[in-house]
Amino acid sequence: MAKSLFRLKQIPRRAIVLNPFASKTILPNDRSQILGNGLIVVDCSWEKVQGAFAIRSPGEPRKLPTLLAANPVNYAKPHKLSSVEALAASLIITGFRESAIRLLGLFKWGETFLTLNDQPLQAYSTVDTPAEMLEAEAQFF
Repeated sequence: MAKSLFRLKQIPRRAIVLNPFASKTILPNDRSQILGNGLIVVDCSWEKVQGAFAIRSPGEPRKLPTLLAANPVNYAKPHKLSSVEALAASLIITGFRESAIRLLGLFKWGETFLTLNDQPLQAYSTVDTPAEMLEAEAQFF
């Protein structure tokens, strides 16, 4: 379901790169860019996340709006998503819900992630602008 890249220089220049420190939030209209250039997630522990993103890499960084983790390590903590949760949330927001469900189905807690975040994800997937995303986020968090 995914392709592994081991070198930052292999990231396509216009790919969307999930980055919790990005200034821009992922929006539904990022869908066409994902289709053409890909969606990248960097798999690393939260203890090393600042170092991992301190290096400037190719791609266009996007952060996620607030969501709750369902993974056993960070259950119900906002913004502490596992890499697969972040990837699935991005897929849902950008209109690839079925792919996200297949991906989350590989994990015991995958359905819990969808349940915890059902309403926010529905709202996030219908916005058109960053301002609307902030409004949607404020409704839930």
